[in-house]
Amino acid sequence: MSQRQVLQGRLGRGPGPGPGQRGWGWGWGWGSGAGARPLTRRSPADPALPPAVFEQYQRARSQFAQAVADFAARPQSIDTLRSAGVVCLLRPLLLDVVPSIRQTAALALGRLADYDVELAEAVVKAGILPQLICSLPEENRYYKKAAAFVLRAIAKHSPQLAQAIVQSGALGMLVICLEDFDPGVKEGASWAFGYIARHNPELSQAVVDAGAVPLLVLCIQEPEIALKRIAASTLSDISKHSPELAQTVVAAGAIAYLAQMIPNPDAKLKRQVLSALSQIAKHSVDLAELVVEAEIFPVVLTCLKDSDEYVKKNGATLIREIAKHTPELSQLIVNSGGVAAVIDCIGSCRGTVRLPGIMTLGYVAAHSENLSMAVIVSKGIPPLCVCLIEEHEDHIKAAAAWALGQIGRHTAEHARHVAVANVLPTLLDIFVDTCSSEDLKVKAKKALKNILQKCTYLPALEPLLHEAPPSIMKYIIGQYSKVLPHDSKARRLFVTTGGLKKVQEIQAEPGSLLQEYINTINNCYPEEIVRYYSPGYSEMLLERVENYQPVL
Repeated sequence: MSQRQVLQGRLGRGPGPGPGQRGWGWGWGWGSGAGARPLTRRSPADPALPPAVFEQYQRARSQFAQAVADFAARPQSIDTLRSAGVVCLLRPLLLDVVPSIRQTAALALGRLADYDVELAEAVVKAGILPQLICSLPEENRYYKKAAAFVLRAIAKHSPQLAQAIVQSGALGMLVICLEDFDPGVKEGASWAFGYIARHNPELSQAVVDAGAVPLLVLCIQEPEIALKRIAASTLSDISKHSPELAQTVVAAGAIAYLAQMIPNPDAKLKRQVLSALSQIAKHSVDLAELVVEAEIFPVVLTCLKDSDEYVKKNGATLIREIAKHTPELSQLIVNSGGVAAVIDCIGSCRGTVRLPGIMTLGYVAAHSENLSMAVIVSKGIPPLCVCLIEEHEDHIKAAAAWALGQIGRHTAEHARHVAVANVLPTLLDIFVDTCSSEDLKVKAKKALKNILQKCTYLPALEPLLHEAPPSIMKYIIGQYSKVLPHDSKARRLFVTTGGLKKVQEIQAEPGSLLQEYINTINNCYPEEIVRYYSPGYSEMLLERVENYQPVL
């Protein structure tokens, strides 16, 4: 049946007389029920409906769909379209007999849903999703891409809207699109799956249960770069929620193919590949070891020198997620030159790009004395100090403070290396600064505590003695109480620099740990020296002078 015949049937016109026949055909009717215009008979002499009427009708539908699609791409037109109830007007066009009208209507709906959550909800409430996917497998590639765009645009806004897509049965249709021959259709389906999976573990599990993961792994093996990017991104979104979901991706053989693409010259692809491997490695030691076994070292270190800052950041994030698990994995990173590469990366960038590298140094140093010394030998302390001073974001400063605390917490030698870099006064300034965030203050105090409890290098402690608040002072006094009983030169210097006088001014609760430290220090000096530097002693001497009666 021709298009014209289909349209004629929809408009209510019956078949005319056949060849050599004489008879009557049905005319036009205007509906049914009370008040409707009855169908009339016409004679064969009446003229046939001109073809131009059908062409005009089709052209009008096409022009309307295209105009709405064009206007939907302009933010300033959205409110006008919304107030006109355009979503409901587009709905019947999804079932139009003309394919181009169907796909243009889908494109318009996608642009509308992409704009804000309110329009996306309107599309769902209008019952459009079942219409959109009902005949998806039989549609052409343009419609499939437009339909995937609509699903993606709706899913991105919230878990609730993504759940509505799952409940509509769209995942099965998207899986069919992943098996399509056209790379653009696969790309659109991959993108929609990613926007659904990224929200929470339940939605990600729904994507897995639909059978998407093996097909996504096949997509990253396709030659088209754009398809590789989106498929890798979606695998990352699936993997990030839990070890079980990451294991599903691993079981499909994704790691080997992702690792092979690390040297790819396309920066956007490398970003997604490194992100996917990071999301897999972060969950457990076993998964991190599987990533390492794919021989990502030392090739991943080249990403830390990439001109694209997101490649740098994602490369450092991958190394961080591996380093955090065990001393053995951190040692592997050190042996491959990873610590030196991370330190160079921190020095060559600014802002949040530095953050994963900073945390990598902290994780490596936290595992053992030897690994911490490897960070020190690689000159990791100076760039961390620079971050404390240069960076404006508190969370980056907090990470640098934490990392320095991990480096200095092991032995007196480790603490000395941190102290001679003039880190302690900087940490103290951050801690007492009223503009510092609570998290930054907590991290700075913890770092000071870690370093001070091991630091026996008194020249670094002396400036803090006169400025530190009571919550920090006890750690400083504690270190003096450990060193002074065994070092006569330090005892003399402690008096001449005003340290002993400062100690006598401290008000400590009787029986407290701080009071014990003070008593230990005072026991290092003759009683008259301690009394001389005690508050009020000079006034007492002057009073004795005044009351003294000279012997004549």
